[in-house]
Amino acid sequence: MSYRIEKDTLGEMKVPSDKYWAAQTQRSKENFPIGQEKMPKEVIEGFAILKKSAAFANAELGLLEKEKAEAIGRAADLILKGELDEHFPLVVWQTGSGTQSNMNVNEVIAYVGNEYLNSNNSDLRLHPNDDVNKSQSSNDTYPTAMHIASVRKVEEVLLPSLGQLKNTLKEKMEAFQDIVKIGRTHLQDATPLTLGQEISGWHRMLEKTDNMIKESTSYVKELAIGGTAVGTGLNAHVDFSEKVVEHINIETSNSFISAPNKFHALTSHDELVHTHGALKALAADVMKIANDVRWLASGPRCGIGEITIPANEPGSSIMPGKVNPTQSEAITMVAAQVMGNDATIGFAASQGNFELNVYKPVIAYNFLQSAQLLADSMVSFDERCVAGLEPNHEQIEKYLRDSLMLVTALNPHIGYENAAKIAKTAFEKDQTLKQTAVELDLLTEEEFDQYVDPKAMTKPNA
Repeated sequence: MSYRIEKDTLGEMKVPSDKYWAAQTQRSKENFPIGQEKMPKEVIEGFAILKKSAAFANAELGLLEKEKAEAIGRAADLILKGELDEHFPLVVWQTGSGTQSNMNVNEVIAYVGNEYLNSNNSDLRLHPNDDVNKSQSSNDTYPTAMHIASVRKVEEVLLPSLGQLKNTLKEKMEAFQDIVKIGRTHLQDATPLTLGQEISGWHRMLEKTDNMIKESTSYVKELAIGGTAVGTGLNAHVDFSEKVVEHINIETSNSFISAPNKFHALTSHDELVHTHGALKALAADVMKIANDVRWLASGPRCGIGEITIPANEPGSSIMPGKVNPTQSEAITMVAAQVMGNDATIGFAASQGNFELNVYKPVIAYNFLQSAQLLADSMVSFDERCVAGLEPNHEQIEKYLRDSLMLVTALNPHIGYENAAKIAKTAFEKDQTLKQTAVELDLLTEEEFDQYVDPKAMTKPNA
């Protein structure tokens, strides 16, 4: 491998000649050989949007030559197109402010921007600190890039996936609205409801978490840029922050705002804790839905078996013909991961000391992972499981007919104690409720049929 020599304030560094980063990136690459988790691409893209917007803002304020701003913008666009991915090698486990990743972006943009300036025979040269990082500090750029990345991931990836699953559940809810089945509480038989009503509970879960995620994301749209080192805005123009945010909104077609208190924006990440809490609520909901699906589809002969789900692959390497609820298993593992990520994010966010939180990369990494995993697993669960979910009418009818809890409909007519007597006696003698009620001389057959109507029990207020 051939190398070139790059310099920073600490001296010279050998950098692979085919890579666009410089000395500070190389130092980080060598000083943090920790894990395989790379700085998320979404954060690098957030930086690219920010660097382009900052360059244009500085140019408008007369602080940067327009030709340099254009070169920075062109380099940033190449990052956003994914053409420079190989030049961002740094891991999550670096400085807690994300300084090395900020400098990685600065160095790559300077390198590529200078190639553009050279091609135009310009005498100007970009410096990663003086030009690409002008009016900025890692302390305000990393949280800004982190917020841009998080909002884009939630709004452009997670919420559409959530909407897809929600729409399928609505279709199933409406299609199965008249299929009466037995309910279950405490894993024991309960009173009837329709399969559509049962699924409506799942649908409402996603409807509410969708709203909670959207509401919470509004706080993440506050950006730290302009706070520079400690929140005072040292070395930045008084109008810099607002102008940068204007350009960010042009780039993203979004509605970010300049954080009203930059001291808060640098040292606290409560917004991401709050929003990830909504993601955890979603994880809890999909965990419940997926578990319900695999319970209801259990069997095929020795389980509940009230619904069927698609057979996507063989379920066992030793038991022929076995098919497992693998999509439920995948999405519930994702839910477990998200809950773990939430603990990490909450702890990391609590570690803001004085003017700076120095756990930013691990917060960003876990937040973005949660959003991506939830999005991917919901689409897979929807397309490979929920869309093919169908009722097993024969099994549903059998359980409904055999249930002792239909006796609940008799409470208003013969009282709780007499109804309980019927249920207990029927269970002990392995008889039907009707047969037992008649034998105990508590009801006639006609009265029983009049009072015990499973369909009517699903509409108690009718």
